[in-house]
Amino acid sequence: MTNETVNIWTHFLPTWYFLWRFCVLCSTVNFLSESYTWPLLVYMLLICLYPFTSSCAHTFSTMSPEARHICYFFDYGALSLYSLGCAIAYGSYVMPECWVNSLLHRHFVPIAIANSVFCTSASCYSRFLELQFPQKSKILRTGAFILPFLFDTVPLFYRLLLCFGGSCTHTDAVSSHCYHLLFAFLTCFLFASHLPERLAPGRFDYFGMDRKRFRITAWDVRERSDFIPCCMFPFPPPGHSHQLFHICAVIGTHFQMEAVLADMTSRQSWYSTHSAAPSFLGTLGALALGILLNLGIIALFGASLPRAPNLSPEKGVATVRMLQPSAAAKDE
Repeated sequence: MTNETVNIWTHFLPTWYFLWRFCVLCSTVNFLSESYTWPLLVYMLLICLYPFTSSCAHTFSTMSPEARHICYFFDYGALSLYSLGCAIAYGSYVMPECWVNSLLHRHFVPIAIANSVFCTSASCYSRFLELQFPQKSKILRTGAFILPFLFDTVPLFYRLLLCFGGSCTHTDAVSSHCYHLLFAFLTCFLFASHLPERLAPGRFDYFGMDRKRFRITAWDVRERSDFIPCCMFPFPPPGHSHQLFHICAVIGTHFQMEAVLADMTSRQSWYSTHSAAPSFLGTLGALALGILLNLGIIALFGASLPRAPNLSPEKGVATVRMLQPSAAAKDE
């Protein structure tokens, strides 16, 4: 079993877990007529979408250099939409009581839509810098995902500070929120550090090394034969940190889901008397707008690929350019 196979399955299997949880909720929650549940509906749809998109990106990214970039454009778009779903759920269920109906609360979702647009734009653009400026590409891509995460969790951080000070209510979800933040930190750390393969190069041929090496091999094979999905290549592809990154992200999402469900249940009566019910425009409408904007961004960057010489090298030159050493491992 190769590393790219593990990359695929560490997000493909969780997709079915989250889909199962969503189906169970559909049998107990009236998503059609209860507007209070619409933020949860958006959130559940997106936590099913982002791991599925990631697994598809890892599966089909070896078809060609252009397909690789387009696959990960969609991957980045799904992650930015997930951040939008988190903002919609947090604004409706997790917001500190003293912030409800505040200026930030009223503009929380519109700002999250803007963050989603920035996240997708910056992360897609980072791929255009990847070969010539790998460090800048890594910093830009990491920052693009950190910004919406920090914005989404500012209300949660403040609420947890109140709880640690002994002045919070509805504490049922606090422990799940803390676990989610712990795994979110681990996810970011693994993405940025590339541990453990950075400490022992060559020791992680099946659960380590750099994903670029796998892409070179896959591209060379494709030059001689028909396309084979990346999970079929018996070569030593990407880094062990990326499997850990996937696993920590999924576990963190699980705890986040449990926290959102707990807050939704325990705070419903309070929200019904202190805040307006979630609107269609602020939930499903915001999701539709986010999807359209992100698809437009992906289309623009996809159309720019043929005009980017560093991303579409000539036949025979691809391997030479992509084999250039880099101080930082390249993660998607």
